[in-house]
Amino acid sequence: MISLVPVEGLGEVVPGDEIADLVLGAAQLEDWDVLVVTQKIVSKAEGRLAPIDPADPDARRELVLSESTRVLRDRDGLVISETSHGFVCANAGVDFSNVDDGWAALLPVDPDRSARHIRDALRARTGLTIGVIVSDTFGRAWRNGLTDVAIGCAGIAAVVDLRGTQDANGRPLSVTEVCIADEIASAAELAKGKASGVPAVIVRGVDRRWFRESSVKAEVVRPHQLDLFR
Repeated sequence: MISLVPVEGLGEVVPGDEIADLVLGAAQLEDWDVLVVTQKIVSKAEGRLAPIDPADPDARRELVLSESTRVLRDRDGLVISETSHGFVCANAGVDFSNVDDGWAALLPVDPDRSARHIRDALRARTGLTIGVIVSDTFGRAWRNGLTDVAIGCAGIAAVVDLRGTQDANGRPLSVTEVCIADEIASAAELAKGKASGVPAVIVRGVDRRWFRESSVKAEVVRPHQLDLFR
């Protein structure tokens, strides 16, 4: 059975904070837990913050373009672009919410590395087998509404390949690859909310067979040569 445990009481995260210590000071982890942390607190801890005049739309646009490697759509002040990580998202992931006035939060330089750092710190302090996912909120082409996805992970599979196994009727699966990291990130969002001040959730009861070394960039981001839409 999957259970979601919100990690409350982390307080305001500032550059230089060790997220593993903040989590351990607020919650009790168990073997085979998956810790989902928002991109926002990872960016804050890593100092990925940029000064910005919120009243200057040109400055906002220049910041977004500086974080983009390619612009796919640009309409009415909204830029859909590709980041250096290979993510295609609104405004290159630059976030102006839940940060102090005059600042914007940028995506971590390497979210997989950020997840590994938190996982390794937790393992060093507890000896537990833990998975870590760094999540962010993305829109989706052709569907209304936002959902959380994984932008970095460590110790838990990003994608589980079910090709070659059988469905409930005994027929072989030929194309099924499940993005487990996105599913866990989205489930964790149910216990976080957008304005609750809960930036981390423990997901408990995940299949132990899914715990392994992993990478969102290597397993989830689709290579350009296989992309039918860009």
